[in-house]
Amino acid sequence: MKTRIKLMVLGCGLLVWTALPAYSDEPGPPPPPADHGSQGNQGPAGAPIDGGLGILLTIGAAYGGRKYLQSKKKTKQNTAEAGPF
Repeated sequence: MKTRIKLMVLGCGLLVWTALPAYSDEPGPPPPPADHGSQGNQGPAGAPIDGGLGILLTIGAAYGGRKYLQSKKKTKQNTAEAGPF
């Protein structure tokens, strides 16, 4: 058991050790375009988040509504089982 764990740790260590030099040879960022800065410093264009945000809000509202209806149904069942007294 201990030998197996040692071999797994050694194997993971070797994988990390061999992968590190691959990341060190990455080139730097590309040079800016020729007209960069001619109209002042402008920030990069923003990423559109509207579609994903709308989808997440819709899913969250549906999930919350479902949970609300389930709790309401469960409350009705509990009061019906308790009886009038």
